[in-house]
Amino acid sequence: MTVHDRIVAEPFSLQRRNPAGGTKPLTVWGFANETDVLTDVLLGSPNFLRHLSTSSLSRKHLREAPCNVQIAQAQHKDLVAAYEHFGVNIHWHEPTPELPMQVYSRDSSVMTPYGAVITAMANWWRRGENYAAIRTYEKLGIPIYDMVTAGTFEGGDFNVIEDGVVLIGCGGARTQEEGARQVQAWFDKEGWETRIAFIDEYYVHIDLMVVPIAEKLTAVCLACTEPGIVDWLKGKGHEIIDVPFQDTMALGCNFMSLGKDRVIAPTSSQTLIGQLKARGFEVAAVDMSEISKTGGGIHCMAQALKREPA
Repeated sequence: MTVHDRIVAEPFSLQRRNPAGGTKPLTVWGFANETDVLTDVLLGSPNFLRHLSTSSLSRKHLREAPCNVQIAQAQHKDLVAAYEHFGVNIHWHEPTPELPMQVYSRDSSVMTPYGAVITAMANWWRRGENYAAIRTYEKLGIPIYDMVTAGTFEGGDFNVIEDGVVLIGCGGARTQEEGARQVQAWFDKEGWETRIAFIDEYYVHIDLMVVPIAEKLTAVCLACTEPGIVDWLKGKGHEIIDVPFQDTMALGCNFMSLGKDRVIAPTSSQTLIGQLKARGFEVAAVDMSEISKTGGGIHCMAQALKREPA
């Protein structure tokens, strides 16, 4: 399904956030959490993908073994096939040569129950992705909740842990504290519980180390996640599946929950896949080894647009 195939009932607007809080949730789009049933996802095309220096991880691969773009593009097709297998409606950013990293559709925006947040990219050569995201949401008829203006902020650092609870990552290099605090203030006013996790910039975004799997079940790299965050999750009744540090360096904690005990995960994350299968999950394992050299994983490459309760 393309952006032109869906009839929507939401009026598009560039800003619909109530500054005082109490913004009305959308009726057609959005979701309450990251683990309900995924029905619609926004992807970016790898047609113009280039291996750029966007993080310490991508720089490491640039030095040692740069990405084979043709293989990376084939791997992305396998990822698309996995979404199609699970019946997820796929929507696309329009690809352009000027946006070689747009495949990481999680970075340039964040979907919320109230509409999309347009982020503020750290790398100057990626800032056009934010403008392109606005055009995409306009085509889809999805309102813009607001736009980050106080500092840089990227979508991988907005982590909805459960209904009304968000963990915001802040590593300084990609998401600055000023941007994180601005977004935190918006959701505080909406009555959410918000928490900022200050992380080493080496880890890029919080979704490389903490990602929800199912209700009260969360994947966490215990070796690199602040103990206070782990205790906070456990205090909410979350069971933790530990993803080994070495796996996270291959983006093994960066997967996509589809709801109903279904997950798309990278083949490299054998510990996580084994734990999930032991719990009865259906796991679509996709080889992301080449495309992830450019700096992101499965979760980074997808923006959930709509989820429905099971």
